[in-house]
Amino acid sequence: MKLTGDDIPVAAARRIALGAQGFAGRRPVGRIDVRRMRSAIGDAGVLQVDAVNVLTRAHYLPLFSRLGNYSRERLDQLSWGPKAELFEFFWAHKAALLPVSYFPLLRHRMRAAEQQDWSADLAPEITAPWSVVVGMRRLRAERPGFVEQVLATITEQGPLTAGQISPDDVRRKRSDPDPDPTTGSMWNWQDAKIAVEYLFCAGLVSIAGRRNFERLYDLTERVLPAAVLAASEPDDPQRELVKLAARGIGIGTAADLCGARGHYKLPTATGRRIIAELVESGELIPVHVEGITKQSYRWHEAVDRPVNARALLSPFDPLIWNRDRTQQYFDFFYRISIYTPAAERIHGYYVLPFLLGDNLVARVDLKADRSTSTLLVPTITPEPGAPDFTDPLHEELRLMADWLDLENISFSS
Repeated sequence: MKLTGDDIPVAAARRIALGAQGFAGRRPVGRIDVRRMRSAIGDAGVLQVDAVNVLTRAHYLPLFSRLGNYSRERLDQLSWGPKAELFEFFWAHKAALLPVSYFPLLRHRMRAAEQQDWSADLAPEITAPWSVVVGMRRLRAERPGFVEQVLATITEQGPLTAGQISPDDVRRKRSDPDPDPTTGSMWNWQDAKIAVEYLFCAGLVSIAGRRNFERLYDLTERVLPAAVLAASEPDDPQRELVKLAARGIGIGTAADLCGARGHYKLPTATGRRIIAELVESGELIPVHVEGITKQSYRWHEAVDRPVNARALLSPFDPLIWNRDRTQQYFDFFYRISIYTPAAERIHGYYVLPFLLGDNLVARVDLKADRSTSTLLVPTITPEPGAPDFTDPLHEELRLMADWLDLENISFSS
């Protein structure tokens, strides 16, 4: 394949990516108000939700990386409740908090889920856990009308957790055979859970809040503002999604923009069509990034500027969640270790890359021991050739401990 466009050094591409994600400017000093939080959310574009709480919930960390000591309680208010400016849905296949303005852009995916259109053509874009897909196939055959009963229960009693929803209180035993072995035991959900997650994927119910981090489901019309629900859907929502992805990453290949490891899963032909249109309109500029053999594209507003950042990055941070791109731009091979057997872990359990300047210079294993009010630092692994980062890392760890209301920091010898 012949690459077109200007040649860009990988260091410049790295700075463009960092700038697009909000790491080029200085962190705010003093109280972090909601205006700055909105700006950081806009830079990140998405806050991935994950249940792991060894340090803190994953969706809190990207704003800390960009802002420092902000209020997690304020983010909760922006995420759920009567003043919410975010809503919970799926970004590609990952659960995430998104600005409510994105809701109309995802309606076509909700419709596909509601129609249970799991066809091969749409499969790359389906935003539903595989357990929902195979579970709904079984429920349609074995329990016709069950989903409608679940929806009626939520309509009458919501918001409810999945455990409160079963309209007939019939529960499958965990010893029952998995309806599809490809789901694995982790996804061998109760029927009410399958039904309500299907309704969630279809946009008929939404997440009204969290109780001990367990989802509370309610009718979407009772969760989201009326103005959001009344907003018109764009003629080509997929194009708008690719534009959002391009703004968010700043620079990348077609796979980074809309592939399986990118911001969105789109059918290949659709992604190619949209990228070609955005190149034609001048919104995407073809470039060749040093060391990357595939065609890259720079968002027309993304610029190369100095970066002097200092941040501990969540494993789920949008800057690094595309592991292939992270290795290409930062020469940093990174895989999350929480699902790795203990004997096979190399750098620790919950390992955060440490960003200093415009490079990832270390891996820092962290744990919050709330019983002793201590931020535990089991291991720190420098990258080969990294400059001395002792003082800035200690400053960042102290900032994190204060943010998490932990009094102490403990380094393992």
